[in-house]
Amino acid sequence: MATISKLSNPNPVASLSSSFKPRSSSSLKCFVGFPTRPSFSSKLVSSSSLSSINTHPFRGSLVVRCSLADGNGSSVKRTTLHDLYEKEGQSPWYDNLCRPVTDLLPLIASGVRGVTSNPAIFQKAISSSNAYNDQFRELVQSGKDIESAYWELVVKDIQDACKLFEPIYDQTDGGDGYVSVEVSPRLADDTNGTIEAAKYLYEVVDRPNVYIKIPATAPCIPSIKEVIANGISVNVTLIFSLARYEAVIDAYLDGLEASGLSDLSRVTSVASFFVSRVDTLIDKMLEMIGTPEALDLRGKAAVAQAALAYRLYQKKFSGPRWEALVKKGAKKQRLLWASTSVKNPAYPDTLYVAPLIGPDTVSTMPDQALQAFIDHGTVSRTIDANVSEAEGIYSALEKLGIDWGKVGSQLEDEGVESFKKSFDSLLDTLQEKANTLKFVIS
Repeated sequence: MATISKLSNPNPVASLSSSFKPRSSSSLKCFVGFPTRPSFSSKLVSSSSLSSINTHPFRGSLVVRCSLADGNGSSVKRTTLHDLYEKEGQSPWYDNLCRPVTDLLPLIASGVRGVTSNPAIFQKAISSSNAYNDQFRELVQSGKDIESAYWELVVKDIQDACKLFEPIYDQTDGGDGYVSVEVSPRLADDTNGTIEAAKYLYEVVDRPNVYIKIPATAPCIPSIKEVIANGISVNVTLIFSLARYEAVIDAYLDGLEASGLSDLSRVTSVASFFVSRVDTLIDKMLEMIGTPEALDLRGKAAVAQAALAYRLYQKKFSGPRWEALVKKGAKKQRLLWASTSVKNPAYPDTLYVAPLIGPDTVSTMPDQALQAFIDHGTVSRTIDANVSEAEGIYSALEKLGIDWGKVGSQLEDEGVESFKKSFDSLLDTLQEKANTLKFVIS
């Protein structure tokens, strides 16, 4: 099978960029409903100021239905997402993508300012929908192998989503409105392969507001520097530790300095720092320790580490080195909070959103977290409100024998493997679909 860096068609953009025209938001009628749902228990979360967030029971999930009926669409009211950006400088993004991409329009109207995707998201979207069948049939009939066909399906979705967010990108002078697409997870240990894949994806998507996602694995840190140096904007993903996060920042700065560009304003980046998965792993370790002190720290590790990551961000993007880059138009590599859905139903459903609000950051939320925050989220700067408490939690966990480096390495390995599994599963699904349709794949 072909890899993304070795696809036969050198420039399929023209064939992919068909006559896509987003529906005007005025042609949509949006209906918002809140089906009831049992409230959660927050008994495992301390009442300390770091962990204290709005524990208002989730009255129901936000359901947005769009009708293409004729007539004037009902206007969408302001939401907490608008306040999040306008009052606190945090950009709310949506961690999902599927066809039709015009389903994003009500979310954009509600304040969503960007989109992230990954192999697991596309695995779910393509395998569970018939919306991709016509394009897939045409690709296979034209002689594309399964993996090449997959990438063209993905590229079309990314292009179409980029078009929807382009007004935000333009209004913010390239500061927001991005759509992220990830290189093949099979390249997580391949420095040069990742560089070539990133260049290729950037070329074929051919949109100013695309972010190429590169994992923060050790072999890909040099890839990040090289891709940035080539003037390509990057979303660095799968960051689970402070040490690896600092290496990611340095790779961004090194790339900007090596670019040779006199104007750095169009080369931007976000660093996706994963949150909930940290608690999922460390909570298991704390339960194995079993002492009252250990059990009291459940649900606190992820937010504490994130607060320290923000402090590191403030430190690294200041001082003489950074100021020299600012003079050339450089923009800060924003921290992006990823993995924001709550895995433990005993925790508040905005646990990985509400305590991480701060300027120059992004919070990408899947449906659950997004709906919860729109419903009962509170907008206020929280990320650096209790840094000393975060330090105390971080140190207390170390004293209990929690090795943050090992935690980060394990979560990184699991993340890469999970994406590989989703990627391979989707290719198998597409192969089965092709066989069912009695296509012959060469």
